[in-house]
Amino acid sequence: MPPRTRGGYTSTAPRRRPTGSECRRRVQLREVEPEADRDPIEQHDRDETEEVLEGAPGGPIDRCILRSFHRHVAAKIWLGEDRAPLKLVNHGAKLQLWELDAERSRISETVQRSGLAPLISCSHRVASKPMLSAFCERWQPETTNFHLPFGEMTITLDDVASILHIPITGSMISFSQPLRVDDANALLVELLGTTDVEASRETEQCRSPSVRLLWLRENFSTIMDVSSDDNIEFATQAFLLHLVGCTLFADKSATSVGVVYLELFRDLSMVGRYAWGAACLAFLYRQLTTATRFEVRQLRGYLTLLQAWIYEHFPEMFSSPDLSYIESRPRALRWRPHVIPDSLQSVRERLDRLQSSNVCWEPYVDHRAEHPFPDIAWFSGCIKCGLVVEPYHPEQVLRQFGYIQTIPPRPFTPPRPDRSILLDQYWERWTDHVLTDQSRGRRCQYSGSGESVAEYMAWYDRISHHIIQPPHLRSGFTTDARSSLPSHTASTSDSRNARALTLLRHVIFGGRQQSGDYFWGALNEAHSILAGSDETSASHNTPSPAPASHSTPSPATRPFFSPPTFVYPPLASDDPPPLIVPPPPASVAPPAPAADPSAPIPDSTACTSVYVRSKRKKKT
Repeated sequence: MPPRTRGGYTSTAPRRRPTGSECRRRVQLREVEPEADRDPIEQHDRDETEEVLEGAPGGPIDRCILRSFHRHVAAKIWLGEDRAPLKLVNHGAKLQLWELDAERSRISETVQRSGLAPLISCSHRVASKPMLSAFCERWQPETTNFHLPFGEMTITLDDVASILHIPITGSMISFSQPLRVDDANALLVELLGTTDVEASRETEQCRSPSVRLLWLRENFSTIMDVSSDDNIEFATQAFLLHLVGCTLFADKSATSVGVVYLELFRDLSMVGRYAWGAACLAFLYRQLTTATRFEVRQLRGYLTLLQAWIYEHFPEMFSSPDLSYIESRPRALRWRPHVIPDSLQSVRERLDRLQSSNVCWEPYVDHRAEHPFPDIAWFSGCIKCGLVVEPYHPEQVLRQFGYIQTIPPRPFTPPRPDRSILLDQYWERWTDHVLTDQSRGRRCQYSGSGESVAEYMAWYDRISHHIIQPPHLRSGFTTDARSSLPSHTASTSDSRNARALTLLRHVIFGGRQQSGDYFWGALNEAHSILAGSDETSASHNTPSPAPASHSTPSPATRPFFSPPTFVYPPLASDDPPPLIVPPPPASVAPPAPAADPSAPIPDSTACTSVYVRSKRKKKT
């Protein structure tokens, strides 16, 4: 009689022992079964309580938001494990090796229509390791922003559009699955006109579905306008692939670019319809997230965007402006990139002492005439670059849009990349997913003041780790003295000084295009703020919402950089704006007294002889 098994059926085969994977699967099911009956709300509350009790040294006290902070480089630094400045993958110099001169005008015209031409001129050839490494240590993957002593800041779609002048609206860059090597070889043969042998040899050398940037230059940079139409098309597609590989999508290889981006240039007339700026931002978010792990030693992505963003928002600390800049060009060209002489520890300590008054919250006010504010910057959702999906939260950085910062909602976890169709549909209907007026709240009473509600800093201190350098490892530390951390509750005079400094900062870094009335208006308003009464300060501490009408407000309440002309004490139409002449330094000698009209006129021949003798003396 055949044996009967536990399942109730009969079999003549001997009983088989379960495999190791089956045993592990059964154990996992047994462990999950008791949790399935628990109330999900109670389980969520219990998880939050456990995270609160597991606060990290130096913060956050409550880890309900920064759940992966124990793997963050800032956690290691606080425990005494330091990390050297990151190696930067920057290809700004390689763009100069493939120039589009007059003999390649057909390629240049297509690149201009693609919307990617500004990347050729605005890419920085130099990047500062200490500065970018210090900001990378403040990046938090869960919130996709920088945690600074006074609150959160991030790179927005408005920053991308103003700094780079590339499209931020259009179709998302989507890939259904990772590209295989065989498919990469087929793309190279179809879109670049190479042979199967050449394509296989190149991908073999890269050991991935990629091609070297040097290989693209060697094979296609010599094609000129006299070549055939097919060769011109191959060279154009190769140039665009080389361009995005050196800028938007610079990866960890530091020498190659993925062939998967070549599919985006199949139809050259459709290149300008992609949201290149959103894809660049998502890619940079992911590279910053990767670089927050202690074992990572490299920072990738378009570092020109990150560096120019730092220059724009922290001009007093790191920037070197180019006074010949004009507002019709990308804002990345406004600055002279340079390597700061400070060490990484010095930059950390400077950022630890940073206050809200040191930030230029709205740096593009002068740029709005040439480049208006894009409404898509208020989009709240996910941005994507191929299989990279990152959350985008403008509600966390309302001060960068001129609004009072409130406690933001919890950041959401991005969905899986395989749900790309749903994400694309969500992005295409972006007008339905922008922050409402109620979510934005009230505007700041003074432009660029960086205001926040009273309870924001108490919440932020609890969930953030915004002091990177431990007190006992700071410069000049002694056991008798303790380092003082920046205070977030500024007095009335500090708030007034911050508003005045914001106005003067725009005057200093405003360039040569501002009129005399502009400078006079800025100085007059700064003087009014510094000499303001207690009622003015009290009204600033409790700001009121901006007026709904477009009538010209009074000088005391109207934002500084509004489109209408300044309303100040009237001047005569023929009188030039008054000039403020600073007193001469103490080392300058006082001017000589005026000559007496009754004194005799000196002999001209004597003066001439003295002049001749002095010239002869110089010659000898």
